[in-house]
Amino acid sequence: MAAAFTALRVLLGLFFLLTGAVKLSDQLSADLHRHMKSQFVRFAEVFPLAEFGFVPEPGRYLAVVGWVEVVAGLLLAFGPQLLQEISNFVLSVVMIGESGRAAAAPRGVSGDPQAGTPVPTLLGPSTHRDPSNTQDEPQDRISQQDGWGGCGRRLAILG
Repeated sequence: MAAAFTALRVLLGLFFLLTGAVKLSDQLSADLHRHMKSQFVRFAEVFPLAEFGFVPEPGRYLAVVGWVEVVAGLLLAFGPQLLQEISNFVLSVVMIGESGRAAAAPRGVSGDPQAGTPVPTLLGPSTHRDPSNTQDEPQDRISQQDGWGGCGRRLAILG
């Protein structure tokens, strides 16, 4: 069981290392880096300290979050126990903050109410049976009502 937890910890650390690297450089995926830059323009508008007049510059904000993810991901994957626990807490705070900012951020020009939600990117699209379908075989479609729609477009960016 310890080997499974170690493997999970290393994989999660490498995942955060990769997501941080994508935020820092367009060498891994130019499209995804460009998408991140556009998202952080929106995230800067809903930064928690914006109510007090502090709105971070989106490029610098993206770089800071990227470096935090890279360093904390490395420490989570390969650091000593104490630093693993600290990086676990730091990455949890980062993800809670990113989820909250994505939910509060103004929607894009396209009008897609689901645009910018980070969780579906990781979990994939949610499907459900179309109640208007009277055929024998159920047709699955991406649900636009449950908050998970639009995932296919984000997953296509990664591919």
